[in-house]
Amino acid sequence: MPQENAKIRPLFVVPNIDEEDEKFDDDSSDEAICKICFGTGLEVVAGKGARNCECRRKKAHSHLIERAQLPKRYAECHFHSFKVFNASQERAFRYATRLAMEYPAVDRGLLLSGTVGVGKTHLAVSILKGLTERGFSCLFYEFGALLKNIQDSYNSISKTSELKILAPVFDAEILVLDEIGAAKPTDWVRDTMAHIINSRYNDQKMTIFTTNYPDERGSEREETLEDRIGVRLRSRLHEMCRTVTISGEDFRKNFDKIAPLKK
Repeated sequence: MPQENAKIRPLFVVPNIDEEDEKFDDDSSDEAICKICFGTGLEVVAGKGARNCECRRKKAHSHLIERAQLPKRYAECHFHSFKVFNASQERAFRYATRLAMEYPAVDRGLLLSGTVGVGKTHLAVSILKGLTERGFSCLFYEFGALLKNIQDSYNSISKTSELKILAPVFDAEILVLDEIGAAKPTDWVRDTMAHIINSRYNDQKMTIFTTNYPDERGSEREETLEDRIGVRLRSRLHEMCRTVTISGEDFRKNFDKIAPLKK
């Protein structure tokens, strides 16, 4: 190309980060500009090249957490806030952290079983958060709430609401289904459970369950998980998940204990 025809492109001065701190800290703007990448999403590493900026990773994680539909109650649940009081909780903690770190190089999910208030949901949510931090798409559902959503949106004419509600449950890469077996085991409930479990079983999707119902009957009046979901589905869960039983006291009983005032 002849030199006289070459286009002259203007150069722009890149502002010094220290001199522009106040501009980027201004909360009046709709969205603060990252001081590292200046909104490009790429962080330049001297002598090495460029990599995704931390701001982009945080934004992606926030999006995955939002899509997971975690209830606000579990906002503070994570591995670092889980308290271990006995050997069964320590064992469950090890299995949960291993799954969160090693997925997808794991062959089965987890079924966390135990009485109320021993940390089953806390660990299940911690797994979910650990996986979203690694970039995996997850979904949380309390089983009773899922059934309620289906019932509330049911259209007797089109009969499409059930499929619309269940589609994300079927498609989620990792699903946490909390309190399975808690709903009264009617034919419709069992059919819905079978639909979910069989779909994820056939698609080999990672699923984490929690339940208050044990496998062994403690007394004649006590129900087992098999009583609540049926023999066939309990058999499927044995293949889909490692069963981890957690014992201990209900941590919620300590909520009413008020520490004495310091004199």
